[in-house]
Amino acid sequence: MTVQTRESFIFTARVLGALFYYPPDSEPCAPLVAAFTRHDWLEQWPLAQNDLAPLVKGFSAPSDEPLNEAWQRLLIGPWALPAPPWGSVWLDKESVLFGDSTLALRQWMRDNNIAFETRQNEPEDHVGALLLLAAWLAEQGNTQACDQLLAWHLLPWSGRFLSEFADNAQHPFWQSLAQLTQLTLADWQSHLLIPVAQKPLFR
Repeated sequence: MTVQTRESFIFTARVLGALFYYPPDSEPCAPLVAAFTRHDWLEQWPLAQNDLAPLVKGFSAPSDEPLNEAWQRLLIGPWALPAPPWGSVWLDKESVLFGDSTLALRQWMRDNNIAFETRQNEPEDHVGALLLLAAWLAEQGNTQACDQLLAWHLLPWSGRFLSEFADNAQHPFWQSLAQLTQLTLADWQSHLLIPVAQKPLFR
């Protein structure tokens, strides 16, 4: 990565990771939500403006469902989630949490001396947690581990997850976030130096 692309990657990974991982009214997220609803993000996002323009209205569109309630419905529960944000749900034959893919991620983290804390009793393969971890690895200058994390543990399933999330969000902000994440991850993938692992998806 050049310094500029590295900084852009860290910025986008941290923003997307926080929005998926933390409640919209939380300290990490509230300023981000405000920036997106005011369109302050558009010129800062390192993608072609023509690709981003269709998303602008979605981020600020009104909805009968409050943002926090939609986040709870889509990413926490207690009811069945339309698109669960954990990798093993998509990669494991039984579509379970803490599946084989989660164990493989844990082993990879141990092999790379990575200690990453998630919320209590939550699998490490949450899409938001992985995006935040990718940002941290890039910030540490560990490009190789960052590329491996993306190619082996996030990109093999994130496309399906984001597509299902966007199709079922039923909320303009969250649908726009999923679409922005799709565009951003596709851009990252186009610059990866290692191929994305081909893994069967079971959901």
